[in-house]
Amino acid sequence: MQIDLSGKTALVTASTSGIGFAIANGLARAGAAVVINGRSQDTVDKALAAIAADVPGAVLSGIAADLSDAAGAARLTDAVPKADILVNNAGIYGPKPFFRIDDDEWEHYFQTNVMSGVRLSRFYLPGMLDRNWGRIVFISSESALNIPAEMIHYGVTKTAQLAVAGGLAKLAAGSGVTVNSVLPGPTLSDGVRAMLKGSAEEAGISIEEAGADFVRTQRSTSILQRLATPEEVANLVIYTCSTQASATTGAALRVDGGVVNSIV
Repeated sequence: MQIDLSGKTALVTASTSGIGFAIANGLARAGAAVVINGRSQDTVDKALAAIAADVPGAVLSGIAADLSDAAGAARLTDAVPKADILVNNAGIYGPKPFFRIDDDEWEHYFQTNVMSGVRLSRFYLPGMLDRNWGRIVFISSESALNIPAEMIHYGVTKTAQLAVAGGLAKLAAGSGVTVNSVLPGPTLSDGVRAMLKGSAEEAGISIEEAGADFVRTQRSTSILQRLATPEEVANLVIYTCSTQASATTGAALRVDGGVVNSIV
């Protein structure tokens, strides 16, 4: 299968590292003009340079904007007035006991993980419908289906993303616009790598081995029995953004390594 996104503009939020960076890099390889987003100009510039080195001739631009509030979303939409592909990857996570999560933190998680995608979809979807072609993908998580007791606030926001994406898909019914969610499982992103570094050094093992131990103990239903790579997650997202995925919409697509114990 040859995925060709030439002539399409793709905006990937939080794309300076990890899964977002892998998605942006893959979309650039497929010929899309890619807009990188991060919270600081320094990280945006580094990501742009890395993709330019990996994909010679790629059409790239970058916008520094913190999407945890409406002002940051407005800054991004002012700079990027049109997008054919929107990947809502911005999000935060972190384990914390439920009884220590106050209202402000709940609000911060909701604004960052849910409202960032709501605001950008509200801005870009009308243009996609006018052009009768577009792709919106929400990067959710297997935690949307298996709410983790150690970070309930995160799981709740990931479930909310599924609801928003499902409703938007119905809103775009009968058009050439698709809206889907992709649900990664445990993935060796930069954040997870940093989280595992200490335990790996203490045990005298590699970060990959520490990741496999984490999966076996904390996500014991995993069939993959290891952390996925960001590129493995990105592969499904890039297909979902392709012209070939025109009949896939309103779906929650799992790339979770079989963590979710479900026959469908």
